Amino acid sequence: MDYRLGAIVVPVSDVDRSRHFYRALGFRLAADERTHDARLVLLIPPGSACSIVLGTGLTTAAPGTLTARLTVDDLKAARAWLLAQGAEPEPVTSWAGHDTTTFSDPDGNRWILEQR
Repeated sequence: MDYRLGAIVVPVSDVDRSRHFYRALGFRLAADERTHDARLVLLIPPGSACSIVLGTGLTTAAPGTLTARLTVDDLKAARAWLLAQGAEPEPVTSWAGHDTTTFSDPDGNRWILEQR
Protein backbone atom coordinates (compact mmCIF):
# COMPACT_ATOMS: atom_id res chain seq x y z
CA MET A 1 0.00 0.00 0.00
CA ASP A 2 1.29 3.46 -0.91
CA TYR A 3 0.76 6.43 1.38
CA ARG A 4 0.80 9.86 -0.20
CA LEU A 5 0.83 12.91 1.98
CA GLY A 6 -2.01 15.14 0.86
CA ALA A 7 -1.98 18.09 3.27
CA ILE A 8 -0.35 19.49 6.38
CA VAL A 9 -2.41 21.60 8.79
CA VAL A 10 -0.47 24.72 9.76
CA PRO A 11 -1.75 26.15 13.06
CA VAL A 12 -2.08 29.94 12.74
CA SER A 13 -3.63 32.75 14.74
CA ASP A 14 -4.63 35.01 11.83
CA VAL A 15 -5.77 33.17 8.69
CA ASP A 16 -5.75 36.22 6.41
CA ARG A 17 -2.25 37.30 7.48
CA SER A 18 -0.92 33.77 6.96
CA ARG A 19 -2.69 33.40 3.63
CA HIS A 20 -1.04 36.62 2.44
CA PHE A 21 2.38 35.47 3.72
CA TYR A 22 2.28 32.12 1.90
CA ARG A 23 0.81 33.63 -1.28
CA ALA A 24 3.73 36.11 -1.33
CA LEU A 25 6.06 33.09 -1.27
CA GLY A 26 4.42 31.68 -4.40
CA PHE A 27 2.04 29.17 -2.82
CA ARG A 28 -0.99 28.72 -5.11
CA LEU A 29 -4.42 29.26 -3.59
CA ALA A 30 -6.50 26.13 -4.26
CA ALA A 31 -9.46 26.87 -1.95
CA ASP A 32 -10.77 29.35 0.58
CA GLU A 33 -13.98 27.98 2.07
CA ARG A 34 -16.03 29.35 4.95
CA THR A 35 -18.84 27.83 6.95
CA HIS A 36 -20.62 29.31 9.95
CA ASP A 37 -17.97 28.06 12.41
CA ALA A 38 -14.87 27.19 10.37
CA ARG A 39 -12.61 28.36 7.57
CA LEU A 40 -10.30 26.31 5.40
CA VAL A 41 -7.61 27.79 3.15
CA LEU A 42 -5.75 25.29 0.96
CA LEU A 43 -2.41 26.44 -0.47
CA ILE A 44 0.00 24.47 -2.67
CA PRO A 45 3.74 25.15 -2.56
CA PRO A 46 5.31 25.59 -6.01
CA GLY A 47 6.05 22.18 -7.54
CA SER A 48 4.46 20.22 -4.69
CA ALA A 49 1.86 17.47 -4.72
CA CYS A 50 1.13 18.17 -1.03
CA SER A 51 -0.82 21.16 0.25
CA ILE A 52 -0.84 23.17 3.43
CA VAL A 53 -4.11 23.96 5.18
CA LEU A 54 -4.74 27.10 7.20
CA GLY A 55 -7.95 27.83 8.95
CA THR A 56 -10.10 27.93 12.02
CA GLY A 57 -11.65 24.94 13.69
CA LEU A 58 -9.12 22.56 12.09
CA THR A 59 -6.68 21.68 14.86
CA THR A 60 -6.10 22.01 18.56
CA ALA A 61 -2.38 22.65 18.00
CA ALA A 62 -1.20 26.05 19.15
CA PRO A 63 -0.16 28.55 16.47
CA GLY A 64 3.55 28.41 15.79
CA THR A 65 4.12 24.79 16.85
CA LEU A 66 4.66 23.23 13.40
CA THR A 67 8.06 22.24 12.05
CA ALA A 68 8.01 20.93 8.48
CA ARG A 69 10.49 20.35 5.68
CA LEU A 70 10.48 21.50 2.08
CA THR A 71 12.99 20.35 -0.54
CA VAL A 72 14.29 22.56 -3.32
CA ASP A 73 16.59 22.07 -6.30
CA ASP A 74 18.65 25.21 -5.63
CA LEU A 75 18.88 26.23 -1.99
CA LYS A 76 20.75 29.48 -2.61
CA ALA A 77 18.16 30.60 -5.18
CA ALA A 78 15.31 29.58 -2.87
CA ARG A 79 16.85 31.53 0.02
CA ALA A 80 17.31 34.60 -2.21
CA TRP A 81 13.67 34.32 -3.33
CA LEU A 82 12.48 34.14 0.28
CA LEU A 83 14.50 37.23 1.18
CA ALA A 84 13.10 39.13 -1.80
CA GLN A 85 9.56 38.24 -0.73
CA GLY A 86 10.02 39.49 2.83
CA ALA A 87 10.68 36.19 4.62
CA GLU A 88 13.71 36.04 6.89
CA PRO A 89 15.56 32.78 6.21
CA GLU A 90 18.53 31.87 8.36
CA PRO A 91 21.99 31.52 6.81
CA VAL A 92 22.62 28.22 5.00
CA THR A 93 24.11 25.53 7.22
CA SER A 94 25.04 21.90 6.74
CA TRP A 95 23.09 19.29 8.73
CA ALA A 96 23.48 15.52 8.35
CA GLY A 97 25.39 16.07 5.11
CA HIS A 98 22.72 18.32 3.56
CA ASP A 99 22.68 22.08 3.11
CA THR A 100 19.65 23.62 4.80
CA THR A 101 18.12 26.92 5.82
CA THR A 102 15.08 27.68 7.92
CA PHE A 103 12.46 30.39 7.97
CA SER A 104 9.33 31.00 9.99
CA ASP A 105 5.86 32.25 9.15
CA PRO A 106 4.30 35.14 11.11
CA ASP A 107 3.15 32.76 13.89
CA GLY A 108 6.55 31.08 14.25
CA ASN A 109 5.78 27.86 12.38
CA ARG A 110 9.23 26.71 11.28
CA TRP A 111 10.05 25.55 7.76
CA ILE A 112 13.30 23.74 6.98
CA LEU A 113 14.46 24.04 3.37
CA GLU A 114 16.81 21.35 2.18
CA GLN A 115 18.50 21.05 -1.17
CA ARG A 116 17.67 17.75 -2.89
